[in-house]
Amino acid sequence: MIDITLQNFESELIQASMQQPVLLDIWAPWCGPCKQLGPVLEKLETEYAGGFVLAKLNADEVPEIAGQLSQMFGVRSIPFCVMFAQGQPVDGFVGAIPEAQIREFLAKHVATPEQVEAEEDVEEAEQMLASDKPDIQAVLERLRAAVETDPASDVAWIDYLKVLLGVARHDDAALAEARQAYAQVAPRALADARFAALEHGLLAAEAVRDARAAGRTPEALRAAIAAAPRDFAARLELARHLFAAGAMTEAMDELLEILMRDKGWSDGLARKTYVAILELMSKPAPKAATPEAKKGAVEIAGKAVVVPGDPVIDSYRRKLSMALF
Repeated sequence: MIDITLQNFESELIQASMQQPVLLDIWAPWCGPCKQLGPVLEKLETEYAGGFVLAKLNADEVPEIAGQLSQMFGVRSIPFCVMFAQGQPVDGFVGAIPEAQIREFLAKHVATPEQVEAEEDVEEAEQMLASDKPDIQAVLERLRAAVETDPASDVAWIDYLKVLLGVARHDDAALAEARQAYAQVAPRALADARFAALEHGLLAAEAVRDARAAGRTPEALRAAIAAAPRDFAARLELARHLFAAGAMTEAMDELLEILMRDKGWSDGLARKTYVAILELMSKPAPKAATPEAKKGAVEIAGKAVVVPGDPVIDSYRRKLSMALF
């Protein structure tokens, strides 16, 4: 915990928040609720073990800073807490709110020890994957550890499932593991397109397994399509073979052939698979700070983040639009 003054405001709050989140507690000695809130914040700072720094600002001793922040956010009472990150105020709350609500507030900005451990496992797995000859089993071990340590981590689950699906096209045990893993996060597909896309990747891998068992090869499927271009079932199966093998643009080319002939075939399955491939090819957008508007919270608008487009993805988005409209 540190005390903020006019002299150290820039270094201990603004600059320090570039390295880790800093929670500024604006208080005063005569404020009863401030005396209730202070010990709770101190306890949480200790519990989070360096996840954030607690900074205290006496509104009576440093009215210049307290007044500016209060005017900035339209707050006229204390205690008033503001979270600083990357040199900017990103969120806040007013009043001696219950500890449970403070934990919810911190969860939006501060990583727990479990989250930090899971992030380290994911980063190590990603570094291993980027090497020339990655040890896939070692990568999977790291990602399994990550989802066990922090089951709420979308990034860990997505990386885990992607790697499993890469192995699953020639390993039925990995495919079974992928199906079991996906079952644990399937509800997230309702709100997150990445999980919905992974389900289509899983369906593609399962289709390849079934085709292999039945002796249907990609060459046989191409022959069937050449003989009957409207054999959409064969064309979808070929697209799934290509999808599972990582030949994304070739898979979308086959799906486009279905869409140009019958947009709604099989309840839009070709379109859904095509969109899933685009989603899995797309780089995730960085999250902007957009705090939720909650009772007792200061709402601060986030800045828009623009991600450079991928020319291949942009091209196939246009092709889909032309096929559908």
